[in-house]
Amino acid sequence: MPLSRILALGCLILTTVSCTMHRVEIQQGNVITPEMISQLKPGMTRQQVQFVMGTASVMDPFHPERWDYIYILNIGKEEVSHRHVTVYFDGDLLQRVEDAQDGAAE
Repeated sequence: MPLSRILALGCLILTTVSCTMHRVEIQQGNVITPEMISQLKPGMTRQQVQFVMGTASVMDPFHPERWDYIYILNIGKEEVSHRHVTVYFDGDLLQRVEDAQDGAAE
């Protein structure tokens, strides 16, 4: 097989493969479902909130009354989903929940 045919075949294969590249799905943070949010009720303890939601993405030592749960889903370079839920405590008890996805506060 002549060198020019081998190079042409190689270029054709590379072109075909590059057009069908798989876009990688990247999930970051805590998966947050509507069912999880619906289980959060004022008066729950920190331990109960952690059981429902998991460990918070951000526990700021300067604001111990606030935990932030963040979830981001990227496919390729495109952000497909973003959710940010903040729970506020008064002492050890859940005071309120803010869900930045839909702007609702409970």
